[in-house]
Amino acid sequence: MTTNPKTLAADLAISALSSKPLASQLAKKFAKAGFTLALVGGPVRDAILGRLGNDLDFTTNARPDETKSIIKKDADSIWETGREFGTIAAQFGDVTVEITTYRSEKYEAESRNPEVNFGDNIEGDLLRRDFTVNAMALELTTTPPTFIDNYGGINDLARKVLRTPGTPENSFSDDPLRMMRAARFAAQLGFDVDSKIIVAIKEMAGRIEIISAERIRDEFVKLIMSENPRIGIALLVDTGLADYVIPEIPKLKLEIDEHHHHKDVYEHTLKVLEQAISLEERLNGPNLVIRLAALLHDIGKPKTRELIPGGGVSFHHHEVVGARMAKERLKKLRFSNDVVDDVSSLVFLHLRFHGYGTGEWSDSAVRRYIRDAEHQLNHLHVLTRADCTTRNQRKAESLAQTYDSLEERILKLMAEEELEKIRPDLDGLEIMEILGISPSPIVGRAYQYLLDLRMDRGPLGPDVAKAELLKWWSENQSKI
Repeated sequence: MTTNPKTLAADLAISALSSKPLASQLAKKFAKAGFTLALVGGPVRDAILGRLGNDLDFTTNARPDETKSIIKKDADSIWETGREFGTIAAQFGDVTVEITTYRSEKYEAESRNPEVNFGDNIEGDLLRRDFTVNAMALELTTTPPTFIDNYGGINDLARKVLRTPGTPENSFSDDPLRMMRAARFAAQLGFDVDSKIIVAIKEMAGRIEIISAERIRDEFVKLIMSENPRIGIALLVDTGLADYVIPEIPKLKLEIDEHHHHKDVYEHTLKVLEQAISLEERLNGPNLVIRLAALLHDIGKPKTRELIPGGGVSFHHHEVVGARMAKERLKKLRFSNDVVDDVSSLVFLHLRFHGYGTGEWSDSAVRRYIRDAEHQLNHLHVLTRADCTTRNQRKAESLAQTYDSLEERILKLMAEEELEKIRPDLDGLEIMEILGISPSPIVGRAYQYLLDLRMDRGPLGPDVAKAELLKWWSENQSKI
């Protein structure tokens, strides 16, 4: 006898929830107070897939004040930042819950914020969900729990297809960010996207402009930190949505890579991203900075493209232009200053290794490489290695061996000279005493001069450093 798919799904979800007794405890409290409570959305999907985490989403007919009253005695903490959208969030030990009143919402044509209306039944609430695989619920205040799937979510989950409960046009009109979620879920889950969704995104891509930069950023981070971001990025580009979210990426499709080993710089970029991800164990796991740097490392090429007489293309100083562009884009997306600075720095430095040749750098040049990379040295190692996408196996092995030798030299110099803690041989107080000057910008210039000497020649010792400082002072005092 064939088991009903919905019955099987319910059994799987209930079994997964057995490891989260909090869910049944909350259901009893809501039922006692005369309300319903259902596990809903992503957690139901993940429970069926056997990947239920510690973030649980519930929906209820209780209003926010009533929800807060029911849970406040047992919650470790409660926050109400989503109250206007009907959501009360709370922490119970290591489990985070969000409990949201049945609702419907839509965006007005020019509004960045949805108009939220509370509903009276779960059926209407599920209809407003983004995708059918997220429009399933497990009603916990019935005996036994009731599995609700009015829009074929369980079948779509089995088929690994993303569809919307209603029409994609209505769904994306209600919340345009769902267009980005389609790309994100495709990348996270490896699902195909229904052709109707693709058509709707192409027609409605400009609608994303009413969404705040912060919400777009958060969705983009989830996409790029997924298991296979190439899928999501390709969907953004192919539908035209990237033109509004991160337009630098589709522009790469127009440029021919100077190595002529790839169809275009866009394809090269996706390959670099994939290779950077494969090297992330060197950074202790998934890393946002390296993924953003890999994605953005060549975005300066379209603006620096020049045709070489006789054939070929050059992109001189694209790392300089790209670093500036990366900083501008990440700021517009409201990334933190640390992320903006770290990514733009890596974009600026990503070509530095190509001056190494077969090992011609002096120790001074290696010291500068270390100093300029600062705390990003391991990230730069990963990005530089990932940027080698040649199909010529012999050339790839040669580049890898050359970079191995550079890393060995770096480790040797760092061990010998503690380069991470490198300082000039004289500090600011000693500089002022030797030159007989008071605190001023001149001290900083002198300090930088001695630091450059230290990088070029290694440790000088205080006597040699003093002599070099006095020589510099005699040559430059009249110009300062």
